[in-house]
Amino acid sequence: MSHGRTATRDGGRDAAHAARVMLNVSTLWTVFVVNFLALGVIWAYVIRSYPKFAAARFWMASSFVGAIGAMTALIRLFVSSPLPLLLGAAGVIAASCFAAMGIQRFYGRPVSWRLMTVTGGLSLAGVVVFMVGFENMQLRMLSYTLGQALPLILALRLLLSPPEGRVSPGARLSGIVILTIIAILVARTIGNLLGQDLSAKAGGQTHAVMVLGLLFLSMTLNFGFLLMAMDRLRAEVADLALLDDLTGVANRRHLLQRLTEECARSERSGAPFSLLVIDLDGFKTINDTHGHAAGDACLQHFTLMAQTRLRPGDMLARTGGDEFCVVLPSSSLREAAAIARRVLEVCRQDAEACTGSEIPIAISIGVAQWDRGIGAYPDRLMANADHALYAAKKNGKNDFAVYDPSPPLAPEPIGQGEAARNFA
Repeated sequence: MSHGRTATRDGGRDAAHAARVMLNVSTLWTVFVVNFLALGVIWAYVIRSYPKFAAARFWMASSFVGAIGAMTALIRLFVSSPLPLLLGAAGVIAASCFAAMGIQRFYGRPVSWRLMTVTGGLSLAGVVVFMVGFENMQLRMLSYTLGQALPLILALRLLLSPPEGRVSPGARLSGIVILTIIAILVARTIGNLLGQDLSAKAGGQTHAVMVLGLLFLSMTLNFGFLLMAMDRLRAEVADLALLDDLTGVANRRHLLQRLTEECARSERSGAPFSLLVIDLDGFKTINDTHGHAAGDACLQHFTLMAQTRLRPGDMLARTGGDEFCVVLPSSSLREAAAIARRVLEVCRQDAEACTGSEIPIAISIGVAQWDRGIGAYPDRLMANADHALYAAKKNGKNDFAVYDPSPPLAPEPIGQGEAARNFA
C-alpha cells in the first residue's frame, strides 16, 4: 500500500516536472521562432502570388523580424552579455511596428515610418538605459511594453472602424486579438510595478505562461491578417466579374444590376433617371479593314474619351461588341441630351484631328428617360433607348436622338438630332 502511494507521488512529481519542462521559456521561444518563420514563408508565398498586395510585405517583415528577434534572445542562455537580450527586444518591437504598418497599408493609409521609428527608438532607448545605464526592472519592462503596444494601439482604430464602414471577420478577429495582447501586456506591467519580476531575464512559470499566451495570440493575429487578405482578394475577384476585360468599364451584368437599382429607387421616389445607348458607327468596317487589334484600340480610345465628358456617379458600361450604355442617375431627358451632345462632340473633335493612319471614331446615341410606365423593368428603358438609337442611325449616324413615345405632330419627319438640340 505504501509502495502504491510512493509511486503515485513519484508520478505526480514527474508530471509536474514534465509540465515545467514544457513551459520552459527557452522551449517556448524556440516554438515562437519556428512558428513565425513558417508564417513568414506563408506571407512570402502570398506576395509571390499577389505582388500588388502591399500589406503582405509588412506582415512578412513582421514575421521574419519577430523570429530573428526571438532567435537572438535565445543566445542569452549561452552568453552573459546583455546584447542578445537588447537585440531580441529590438526585433520584437520592430515586429509590432511592421504589423501596425501592414494594417495601415491594407486600408490605403500612408505608412507612418517616422512615427514608428520614433516610437520604437524611444522604447528601445528606455530598455538600454534601464538595463545598462542603471538597473531598474520595472522601468525597463515598461519601456519594452510601450514599444510593443503603442504601434498596435495606433492601428486598432482602423481594424474596428475601417474607412469603408464594414468590419470584415478577419479585421474583427485581429482587433479582438490585439485588445487581448494589450491586456496581457498591461497585466505584466502591473505585476512588475507591484514587485514581481515577470521579465524574460528572470524567467519563472508566470512569465512562461504569459509568453505562451502571447505566442498563441501572435499566431492568431496573423491568421486574422490572412482572413483580411482573403476577404480583400475575394472582393477584388467579385469586382473583376463586373468589369469588361478590354475597356475596364462595367460589363452587361453590372449594368443590369445598376439599372435594376435605379428603377427601384425611381419607383419609390418618383425622381427620374436616364440612359444613353451608344453604338460605334461602321465598326465592322474598321475590323474588316484594319484588323481586330485596331478595332479593340478604337473601343479603348472611345472609352477614355467618353469618360472625360461624364459626371461623377455616371456609369459607363460596355454591353457587347461596339455597344455601350451610360446610366445617368437623377437626370432628366434634357440633362441626358446635354451629356449625349458632350460625348458626341468630343468624338467629332477627335475625328477631325485624326491624321495619317489614325482611325476616326463616329458614334450614334439613343437617349431615354425612366417613367412610371417603365416601373421596375430596366429592359423597357433599354428598349426605349435602343429605339432612339435606331432613329439616330436612320437619320445619317454620327448624331443622337431622344425617345419620344408621342406621335409626331407634323407629317414631315424631323431629324431626331435637331429635336434633341431643342431640349437644350
